[in-house]
Amino acid sequence: MDSLRGGQDVLAASQAAETEPEAKARKPRRRKTAKRARSAPLKSAGSTIRKPASAKAMAEDFVARGKARDLTIGILGLGYVGLPLAEAFLASGFRVLGFDVDETKVNKIRKGRTYIEHIPNARIAAMMKTGRLEVTTDPKRLSAADALLMCVPTPLNIHREPDISYVEQTTKVIAEHLRPGQLVVLESTTYPGTSDEVVKSILETTGLTAGRDFAIAYSPEREDPGNINFSTSSIPKVVGANSKPELDMATVVYAAITQVVPVPNMKTAEAVKLTENIFRLVNIALVNELKVVFQGMDIDVWEVINAAKTKPFGYMAFYPGPGLGGHCIPIDPFYLTWKARAHGEATRFIELAGDVVTRMPNYVIETLALALSSRSKKAVAGSKILVSGLAYKKNVDDMRESPSLHLIEMLRDRGAKVDFHDPHIPVVPVTRDHPEFSGMKSVKLSPKKIASYDCVLISTDHDAVDYAELVRNAKVVVDTRNATANLPKALLKKVVKA
Repeated sequence: MDSLRGGQDVLAASQAAETEPEAKARKPRRRKTAKRARSAPLKSAGSTIRKPASAKAMAEDFVARGKARDLTIGILGLGYVGLPLAEAFLASGFRVLGFDVDETKVNKIRKGRTYIEHIPNARIAAMMKTGRLEVTTDPKRLSAADALLMCVPTPLNIHREPDISYVEQTTKVIAEHLRPGQLVVLESTTYPGTSDEVVKSILETTGLTAGRDFAIAYSPEREDPGNINFSTSSIPKVVGANSKPELDMATVVYAAITQVVPVPNMKTAEAVKLTENIFRLVNIALVNELKVVFQGMDIDVWEVINAAKTKPFGYMAFYPGPGLGGHCIPIDPFYLTWKARAHGEATRFIELAGDVVTRMPNYVIETLALALSSRSKKAVAGSKILVSGLAYKKNVDDMRESPSLHLIEMLRDRGAKVDFHDPHIPVVPVTRDHPEFSGMKSVKLSPKKIASYDCVLISTDHDAVDYAELVRNAKVVVDTRNATANLPKALLKKVVKA
């Protein structure tokens, strides 16, 4: 795709460097498109576009074009966050430039095909049919965008410290093509201070000054993959910037797709996302600890939770499981722990919660080992185990930080022969932490196949699985998600909750 259709000659212009006389000679013929030509980007930062007269002037021009939907929104990283974001901006009438280093993703989008299960082909095709979407792996095209939104991974390293290398690398790519008047926004979850200390510092190596020549803001993603009750356009967007002109520029972008919640600066916005996820971590840890305690008292924690949540105030239900998964809860709280140490502060509550949830896979494996020993007189070593569910949560194909991978690793380390079944993940892709599982295929379930395993471990409670058939044909079932709760009592005799 060489340029955006439907009036995207503006973006195509960045591919051809014009001399000043050539530009003047063409001016009479381009009079009708002069309004869009105002935002025509350059091949490199500041090559012919002059710096704004002032921050106020920069913001006023940007806001006016934003209200007229005459902006090109660049999105860097077309994954679970970036792709729905692109869809939302297209729906609001903007031009969108999608950038990703993965050529496979880019080619699929161009063909109207998806690579994320809960975003079907029809939605991708509809995005392409707008004529306002360009996807590329060419970083030179970034100068064609008026706003650049970074949606890149921010994992932890092996020492459970922040790995912001993706943010640093992406910002350096932007810096190579940064031009005056652009807005740069980080959406990735990170520690307070990243936008100022990392993003701003790198971008200002260009000689341009943030807040005067270009704008920076932070707006944390709040995507919940597969949640049919909420979408990018129905979830309010927290936006923080260090000056009013920059905040105005970021606000006009996001206000076009959803409600904006402005905060005073970028580090406040960065702290908002961490607070949201720390809240969840602490409560999930609490209910997992209660699970273990109640189990020793022969009390079903799920029955306790279901009764407690009938209270209409002062209680919010959280549920136990085999461990933490997803792109937020297992990672984000420890960004604050790391940053707090740099300020001489301790985050004992967060670290305690982390200790509780990281012990859950061990608790599950010990429960499984006891169930095999007491019910089948077998050890884990040499047993055939089927793990039901590989995704980190139900009804999605997202397996980032999934505890199922850790459980499979632990079972194999104990000498078990392990297979998995997941209706949403037919083959395990290459993962950062478990490349050895790449290529593993989901087994098809049948009564005979289920019966061939010594134990079935339910790690993810996908709706597409027939749990009655699963339990009926299994020898022993270890249920970490209460997926078997509504089965007949006769079948529940085979089930052990963990």
